[in-house]
Amino acid sequence: MKHKYIFVIGGVMSGVGKGVTTSSIGKILQAKGFKVNPVKIDPYLNVDAGTMNPTEHGEVFVLGSGMECDQDMGNYERFMDVNLGNADYMTSGMVYKHVIEKERNLGYSGKCVEAIPHITGEIKRRLEESAKKSKSDISVIEIGGTVGDYQNIMFIEAARVMALKNPGDVLFILVSYLPVPGTLGEMKTKPTQNSIRMLNSYGVQPNFIIARGPYPLDERRKEKIAISCSVPTEHVISAPDIESIYDVPLNFEKEKFGTIVLKSLNLKAKSRADNLAPWRKFVQKIKSSKEEVNIAVVGKYFDTGDFVLSDAYISVIEAVKFSAYSLGKKPKLTWFNSKDIEKGQMSVEEFGKYDGIIVPGGFGESGIEGLISTIQYARENKIPYFGLCYGMQLLVIEYARNVLGIKDANTSEIDPNAKNLVIDIMPEQKKLIAEGKYGATMRLGSYPAHLRKDSIALEAYVSAGVLPKEGVKREISERHRHRYEVNPKYHIRFTEGGLVFSGVSPDRRLMEIAELPRDKHPFFLGTQFHPEFQAHPLSPHPLFTAFFKAVIEKSKKNE
Repeated sequence: MKHKYIFVIGGVMSGVGKGVTTSSIGKILQAKGFKVNPVKIDPYLNVDAGTMNPTEHGEVFVLGSGMECDQDMGNYERFMDVNLGNADYMTSGMVYKHVIEKERNLGYSGKCVEAIPHITGEIKRRLEESAKKSKSDISVIEIGGTVGDYQNIMFIEAARVMALKNPGDVLFILVSYLPVPGTLGEMKTKPTQNSIRMLNSYGVQPNFIIARGPYPLDERRKEKIAISCSVPTEHVISAPDIESIYDVPLNFEKEKFGTIVLKSLNLKAKSRADNLAPWRKFVQKIKSSKEEVNIAVVGKYFDTGDFVLSDAYISVIEAVKFSAYSLGKKPKLTWFNSKDIEKGQMSVEEFGKYDGIIVPGGFGESGIEGLISTIQYARENKIPYFGLCYGMQLLVIEYARNVLGIKDANTSEIDPNAKNLVIDIMPEQKKLIAEGKYGATMRLGSYPAHLRKDSIALEAYVSAGVLPKEGVKREISERHRHRYEVNPKYHIRFTEGGLVFSGVSPDRRLMEIAELPRDKHPFFLGTQFHPEFQAHPLSPHPLFTAFFKAVIEKSKKNE
């Protein structure tokens, strides 16, 4: 069969749910027996997401290859249980950079290089390459932004040309928002109609309309949208606000969305089995998990005006949920800004009523002393603590200061002139930084680690079935995004002082996991890597699950 392409475009406003829609379509088509590769197109001129501020854009998701991507790539991987590649992500910056470099190298044989056809041609080439590399049947492509944005016009134009040249093999889905103004109390369709008219002006007619809104779409408005926007009524799919995004594929299937999509592509399902059964079981587990456990998430990327941007830690949030639900518990997350602790606007004593504390990743100096005070309180009061990336580095600093007596222990990220840099850049990286080559100093993507016998970490991976109970294999592979490491000069001092490095690189130079033995603390563990990037709904991450088991025990004691 010829390769099929489905483009998902947003209307009315940003944040309408294109990423979850794309993930859900992919999940449904997978369940029907097709190999699907999702693709995210970001209209930004950033070459990748690595330089984007998390308080403005949300989390930077890291692929196994090391590519820094938009957080929607994490949604795709979690929903579809796949590991995506570099070809599945695209930004305007990537496209323009490639075209300009090619022009500089006479790759266009002296032609006048223009947005059309050269930029759109490069977009098309990348989409075809993504399909080829993934060996998929269907590509589901999310075009970032909203209809009417200047930035995404080239991508919509490339999609239009692909549809023109491949009739019957390309579909367009518009995810639009139907507001219910409080003073009117009525769902309004006009903004959606206007978005579709704007899309029509680009030469694109959507085949489906996903009607997002606070309530289910009634038949009257379905018919109104269908008539005014020239789509069949059954192609207008209601997508009301729901408690869990993981309900979305099941809600779509209630309207036979997958079957209608396949019919529009002249395809028949390859599988008649109910391959969504495990997903249904997972969603049911979410709904049946009623008993709450209280988790404090203490970070630095929460302040964005008067609002809390939890999207900065979206993979952490989802990883917490997966492990909690697998154990029949409902996680109640409370956000704390570490800067408030530093300023004296709150006391660490506040954490005494929580069952567990998580300190996720981050960069920079702001809020660090507040985080170190939090970690000290968790250690001294036997509250389960899980530190991710920076959360492990600060665990090491706190232990050095308050247990080993190295009062000026620090990281060179904060004070490069400190006497005791227990966290530092490796020698080979310092030369690159001196030359201003910061990008080359990040450890990005998947790296192996060997686990220590009789450690909490090894026990967690064995319990989850990731590693065998017997045998010599104790190697894991996890994704990284950081620049600083535990200074090798202090490894022995920490070990002699009671801190266990239970995960190390194969050459034993890099410390990947730090923990305290269970007889010293119920769960006091940090990872240099980001375990949240490999947590999926049907396969929770072993370390998050181990953390939650300790949290549940603490919860029982609190009761």
